Amino acid sequence: MKPIVAPSLLSADFGNLEKDVQMLNRSQADWIHLDVMDGVFVPNISFGMPVIKRVRQLSEKPLDVHLMIVQPERYIHTFKEVGADLLTVHWEASTHLHRTICQIKEEGMLAGVALNPHTPVAGLEDIINDVNLVLIMSVNPGFGGQKFIKRALHKISELREMIERNDSEALIEVDGGVCQDNIADIVSAGADAVVAGNAVFKAEDPEIAIQNLKNA
Repeated sequence: MKPIVAPSLLSADFGNLEKDVQMLNRSQADWIHLDVMDGVFVPNISFGMPVIKRVRQLSEKPLDVHLMIVQPERYIHTFKEVGADLLTVHWEASTHLHRTICQIKEEGMLAGVALNPHTPVAGLEDIINDVNLVLIMSVNPGFGGQKFIKRALHKISELREMIERNDSEALIEVDGGVCQDNIADIVSAGADAVVAGNAVFKAEDPEIAIQNLKNA
């Protein structure tokens, strides 16, 4: 099965965002990934609701919104209002994770939980049947263009085994350093979806880059 490819707008041209979203509409991309950073949970600030609302108006693809913020539960309804289809919160930022996951689903969005590179997958055992997606961070979150952490491959395999053992339908998404050189290993380890930033938007032909990731 071909992987779901979710190009990350963090690497797009913010001076001409409409052009890049239109390119994604034409492409074989499945989702559009949007990284929301608050400068507190991660050492960077990206964009917020007005940008996502505008992307929703332009996009023909589902919006995969990844919250790298503290107290994400405060903004669940707002992100639904601006157009998120899938909302992912960080395990490390969510004191009452099960409650937050339930709130996301009650708003009609798919619910995801993200794990930083240092966070083991074992802690997901009690909620693996409640989430729609688990996002494995294969770089330390906060900045694009980082190198893939190979240890993530082991975590993907471990998570795949957990999902199968519990008859869960959760998807595995991988974010960070994904490129043509490692996507085959990532998918072989058990990933269903990949986030790609520089590998798409810094490519000579982004549409061909997305096609190549789909067919790896």
